[in-house]
Amino acid sequence: MTARRTVAAMTGALEPFQPITLADVLAEAALQVRIDRKYLVPLETFIELTVRLRDRFAALQIDGKRTFGYESVYFDTPDHQLYLDHVQRRRRRYKLRTRAYLDSDECSLEVKLKGNRSETVKSRMPYALEDRARLTPAAQDFLAEQLRTQYGVQAETGLGPVLSTTYRRSTLVDPDGHARLTCDIDLRFSSRHQTVDVTPHAVLVESKTAGRAGAADEVLRDLRVRPIQVSKYCVAAALLNPHLRSNPWHRTLQLFH
Repeated sequence: MTARRTVAAMTGALEPFQPITLADVLAEAALQVRIDRKYLVPLETFIELTVRLRDRFAALQIDGKRTFGYESVYFDTPDHQLYLDHVQRRRRRYKLRTRAYLDSDECSLEVKLKGNRSETVKSRMPYALEDRARLTPAAQDFLAEQLRTQYGVQAETGLGPVLSTTYRRSTLVDPDGHARLTCDIDLRFSSRHQTVDVTPHAVLVESKTAGRAGAADEVLRDLRVRPIQVSKYCVAAALLNPHLRSNPWHRTLQLFH
């Protein structure tokens, strides 16, 4: 199945959902501190998932669109220290990226840290789109403040852009359960030297809740889809740099080939 057909299939699956505006989504819960559960869902199973969630979830809609283009640029040291911190499961680990919303030309800088109870703590600041592939002094100050506040440490030196990811995303929202489901297709990982396109017949689904598993997690469990350990950055870094140690994601990487 081609990426175009996958996009068409997702568009059709989202058609029956009631729309929800971005303002309503933001008014519900920021979910900046959350528990993330990730799944790689075969397209046919994803369609069944949407059928079971229609009565409870709404689809984010902006200007009549329900699927949006994203680009993330990730920063690391020349020897990939941030990546290695994740491989080694260090308690104080983080990711640093810019995220561009390609349909609106908006951009933000994001710092994602691991909290004390394995939750994800995300902080962001507005960012100029033209600066998305570099760290400005303001960005360095922002990162320094987050690391000082959360971990009491300084940032690594030599941080720079190492790779980018692009994909198309749709978002389902459970207004009553304060949960979100992001659904990503058409993934592409790129570095300065090469590009990897991810198989188009699956959807990378991420359930974001304030704590316990949500309704979508229960449906996925019923459909016999189990969570996987996956980070777009870590998977992209491992696929683009085969020399890097990737033991924790060996089985996951096979799913992305």
